[in-house]
Amino acid sequence: MGPGRKSPPTTPSSDGDNDDDAALFRAAIGPVRELPPSASLPDKPKPRPVPRMAARDDADALGEFRRSVAADMLEAGDALSFRRDNVPSRVLQRLRRGDYAAQEELDLHHSGAVEAEAMLRAFLKDARRVGLGCIRIVHGKGLHSDSGIPVLKNLVDRVLRQRADVLAFHSAPPAQGGHGAVLVLLRQRR
Repeated sequence: MGPGRKSPPTTPSSDGDNDDDAALFRAAIGPVRELPPSASLPDKPKPRPVPRMAARDDADALGEFRRSVAADMLEAGDALSFRRDNVPSRVLQRLRRGDYAAQEELDLHHSGAVEAEAMLRAFLKDARRVGLGCIRIVHGKGLHSDSGIPVLKNLVDRVLRQRADVLAFHSAPPAQGGHGAVLVLLRQRR
């Protein structure tokens, strides 16, 4: 080997040389303290629990509500009939036969549901104001309804049941409109 050339590094040929290297390293570093075993990395936070039972209960309740509403819906051939508890049943029978003469009439044919409800409420208010006792509301049978459910008939039934000034109502006899009209008895003004 000439001047300026380094000799190739020597590779240890036995495990004894590796032990010497480890001893030299420890001697150069000095005394060391062993670290405590590291705790494992924190786990990802668990996802928040999903209230599946509550969601299922809500869905069941909504389904039950929809079924009850659909069960209460009147069909085209169903008769409207209602009386307050304080009204004798014979009054409803007389109403069904058409024994009471309608003093005024409202025709809701060809009206949309929103318009029909507004017209019906205004008509009832006016009838009450002028002191009418019996009125007729023509709602149609609902045979041509797109949904197959008589929308106006169900609307009239719902609105009349909610009104405190309505004593009783029943579908009109065939000569006065049958299942396409309803006779309504109103409470007299005091």
